[in-house]
Amino acid sequence: MAKLVPLSDAREMNLPGRRSREVVGATAGAASSTVRLVEIEPDKPGAKARGPHVHLEFEECIHVLTGEGVTRTESGEYPVRAGDTVLVPAGERHATYNTGSDVLRLICFFPVNDIGPGTVEFPSWDSGIGA
Repeated sequence: MAKLVPLSDAREMNLPGRRSREVVGATAGAASSTVRLVEIEPDKPGAKARGPHVHLEFEECIHVLTGEGVTRTESGEYPVRAGDTVLVPAGERHATYNTGSDVLRLICFFPVNDIGPGTVEFPSWDSGIGA
């Protein structure tokens, strides 16, 4: 049966350097998908850039709704703007940064209903697994 999930019902995540709301996932009754709305504010002068994260066993699709930025991965940097989508394979460290003057809004899709157990956040690019 189909289900409407209003944004007001989204689960607020406590993630570094971005506002992330989980609209669909296990808590919303999803069997095999997670969708998050992510907002990244423009950089503030002197602010330390957040580190990357990795999804160990599943890929992530990042679709840009508004704004402009760069998705940094182990395989390169990809400038992004509204309408672009980045596919990050499982196991590749990545982070998206705002390079514009407006909020960068993303929809992030994962082919699992709970990304928590398979996701690792790093404080910097030179820390953690394989560093």
